[in-house]
Amino acid sequence: MLSNNQTRKIIAKRRGNTFGFWFFRVFLKVFGLRGAYGFLYLICLYYLLFDRQATNGALAYAKRRFPGSGLLRLRLHVYRLFISQGKQLIDRYAAISGNALFNIKVEGAEGLTELLRSRQEGFILLTAHVGNWQVALTTLKNLNRLVHLVMRPEDNPAVERSLHISKEGDFIRIISPEAELDGIVQIMNALKKGDVVSIMGDRKYNFQALDVFFLGDTAYFPYGAFAIAAAANCPIVVLLSAKLAYKKYLVDVSNVLYPRYNGVAGKQEQLRSFVQQFATALDTYTERYPYQCFLFHDIWKN
Repeated sequence: MLSNNQTRKIIAKRRGNTFGFWFFRVFLKVFGLRGAYGFLYLICLYYLLFDRQATNGALAYAKRRFPGSGLLRLRLHVYRLFISQGKQLIDRYAAISGNALFNIKVEGAEGLTELLRSRQEGFILLTAHVGNWQVALTTLKNLNRLVHLVMRPEDNPAVERSLHISKEGDFIRIISPEAELDGIVQIMNALKKGDVVSIMGDRKYNFQALDVFFLGDTAYFPYGAFAIAAAANCPIVVLLSAKLAYKKYLVDVSNVLYPRYNGVAGKQEQLRSFVQQFATALDTYTERYPYQCFLFHDIWKN
């Protein structure tokens, strides 16, 4: 039997390799963004037909976002999701490598600036597998604060080398949740110094989760970020991004949550309303941008 870590590595290797990323880099330089986009239709068709795990994961979302769709139409929805994600991965590499400049509009920028001005401590930036959060992070350079990404060590070295996951810029650091005490000490120290800590809030992996309402069904969201915010007495800024058009993105940081404990009893239950607010924000987002939700994981299963 393979361990979960071994399985993740096999899947990651199958979905991305050094030659594949090299091919897209060359394609991007020769034919530009639109040319690279065009090649995705064939690649994504391959994944739709042969990558059962990714397809089934995307179907869990598609069935709830597009209720009443037949099997063929659901497959078409998944195909469009794969293409949308592929375009944004290409955008990510193009932005990081300097091959393309993107017009990024920030919604809620004034509120975020005021939040930074009013407090010396840091805050949690809660992201999700929607839109292109990596491109959105480039807008945070203007905050003049260190940004710590809480993320697992990259399973696929080819992805790390080609997309520079841990090399976004001098203003970004990595905190591994596999470090001692799940990286909590590093997170708390970063917040005390006034830094920004970015955490994924829509997939629980092996962490504890709360059941909330999402896309008309009960889903399970991790509450770790909310517990940290309540303990550190810091706000949570929800970051959502969306590709609006060719080379045009919207970054929304207008949703700010303030998780707090009211007494010591039932702390977990006290956080449920805040987790629900986050899930509701995602629900609204996916209604507006249905093909930019890249969960590809059945969060409706406990």
